Amino acid sequence: MLHTEQILDIFKRTGAWQEGHFLLSSGLHSTAYLQCALVLQYPDLARQLGDELGRLSKNAEATCVVSPALGGIIIGYEVARFLGVRALFCEREQGKMTLRRGFKVTPGDRVLIIEDVITTGKSTRELIQIMRKHGTAVVGIGAIINRGEAEIEQGLPCYCLATMKIPTYSKKQCPLCRDKKIPLIKPGSR
Repeated sequence: MLHTEQILDIFKRTGAWQEGHFLLSSGLHSTAYLQCALVLQYPDLARQLGDELGRLSKNAEATCVVSPALGGIIIGYEVARFLGVRALFCEREQGKMTLRRGFKVTPGDRVLIIEDVITTGKSTRELIQIMRKHGTAVVGIGAIINRGEAEIEQGLPCYCLATMKIPTYSKKQCPLCRDKKIPLIKPGSR
């Protein structure tokens, strides 16, 4: 089992742990950004992290993994590979998360939602709503890293390799915006 320090080391070695002034896809500001694509570009690391998440979540007995595009696709696929189930993803169409490309879930499916990083949980909640709209049971959520701010769903198991309290700020409360020394960067997907 990988520990938080080992996950952080992987992120630092690959350049995925970034420090500065970031506008997150949630609209919040942060002094740190986790660019998971820089970790997941290495198939051996993607497999290792996917296997770890798969081991953590195997008791959920999922029949498929659903992830949000774009960031969750690779890690979702790796977890699904480990579990021996289908890997699906939802993507935004005209700003709204949706299940496309002929992907289907049925009321008999047991869905495990896998993300790369959870900050506010907005994408995760959107996927939960989509799955429930299809009559599908959501049996858990997981991520490589939970930034520790999201209360996703009461009673829903959460499988995360690491939880790190990384402060976020509204634009009005952001100390970096007040200082005006470090430019704001928008690295996210929305």
